[in-house]
Amino acid sequence: MSEIQDKMFQEIRNKKIFNQVQEYSFEYLESVFDRNVYPTDEAIKNLSVFEEELSVESTSAEEVLKQLNFYGSPTTTATLGGRYFGFVTGSAVPVGLAAKKLGTFWDQAPAMNVLSPIGSKLEAVVEKWMIELFNLPSNTSAGFVSGTSTANLCSLAAARYRILQRNNWDVNEKGLRNSPKIRVITGVHAHSTVLKAIGILGLGKENIEWVPVDNHGRIISEQIPELDESCILILQAGNVNSGAFDDFEAICRKAKKANAWIHIDGAFGLWAGAVKKLKHLTKGIENASSWAVDGHKTLNTPYDCGIVLCADREAMIAALHMSGSYIVESEERDGMFYTPEMSRRARIIELWSIMKYLGKKGIDEMILMMHKRAKQFAKEILEIEGFYVENDVVFNQVVVRCDSNDITTNVLCNIQRLRECWLGGSVWFGKKVMRVSICSWATTEDDISRSVMSFKKALDLELEKQKVIK
Repeated sequence: MSEIQDKMFQEIRNKKIFNQVQEYSFEYLESVFDRNVYPTDEAIKNLSVFEEELSVESTSAEEVLKQLNFYGSPTTTATLGGRYFGFVTGSAVPVGLAAKKLGTFWDQAPAMNVLSPIGSKLEAVVEKWMIELFNLPSNTSAGFVSGTSTANLCSLAAARYRILQRNNWDVNEKGLRNSPKIRVITGVHAHSTVLKAIGILGLGKENIEWVPVDNHGRIISEQIPELDESCILILQAGNVNSGAFDDFEAICRKAKKANAWIHIDGAFGLWAGAVKKLKHLTKGIENASSWAVDGHKTLNTPYDCGIVLCADREAMIAALHMSGSYIVESEERDGMFYTPEMSRRARIIELWSIMKYLGKKGIDEMILMMHKRAKQFAKEILEIEGFYVENDVVFNQVVVRCDSNDITTNVLCNIQRLRECWLGGSVWFGKKVMRVSICSWATTEDDISRSVMSFKKALDLELEKQKVIK
């Protein structure tokens, strides 16, 4: 046995480092809901301690973890807390964190059933749960990927395969050169991950047929061009700024008659379909061909949890299929047929755990609460002179601006420096805006009021600065 091998077996036997990490983890959880949302300048400066040459000799495990905790923990962004409103980044339901920790020790890769019977079984179970929760066609398949970026890519790969296969063109064998034309139609507010997927798949961003959107960011159905079976129509469940939803019922009915492939990018918004008082927003999604959604946004799984759903199981498998003499296929689920990767962690463990823990009622309650907090934010911010809400708050997004682009930009910078809450900026129909995303189970009424007061303080600082300049 080598020296380093013996050392690692000892780490497992004495369990000291695992107890050390557990202590650090509990300390972090106890403070994250009350601490500043963004790291201090001093903490970030201290990250320079990591700028070192790789040592020749081994370092003790205790020392490695001590350095990581002492310098790393203070420089995390408190996305687990209730006052982080940037990038539609959810928190994590506690049972999900615990399940992920257990899954980390299991270290499973559910590419094949033989690699992870538990991973395979949970993926099969959650696939059925998702179909029921969103009322999707019974033959829908699910792939568990890193996020909606990959889920969109998988969906459009399946669409590309099916459309070309109808024209007797096997894209897996022949590639795209001289292939039949595929038309891609989407709204001008399509998310950048959709455009990224279109580029990666060789469909060409310059070939997109753009459709105008209304003043809420919804695709204008009357301006969608004539569709046929060569078309991929991409819709949105939750505009990335306003949270608005396309008119799925009317658009999908028309597109389905034309035999077009309909894909719905629903990274955070698709979950509205699981809420009794919000499911009207997703009416008609069952008529689409594929869907992309994140668990780590609205459902609050730990990060790295996306789901691709496809009503054409054969196309999905054909688009993502791989083979090899060493592959062991089973009569149970082999997850590699539904994702681009073989080597992927079993993120299904925490997804299953959270869905099992919450149940339909808990999912409904948690997501509806996010909507209520967004409505509260809009109401309270409008009570402060100098702030304006630019969107109808239909789900969890609030678009806020001030009297001018410059003031909006400066107020946003002040909010970020104050660190009471954190959010990012965007552009909404030519205006600089602040984008507030309420997507944490931990956000309370008090968190919203505290954050609104931070907005007010940030605006007061800007107005005071302008007086001094004048």
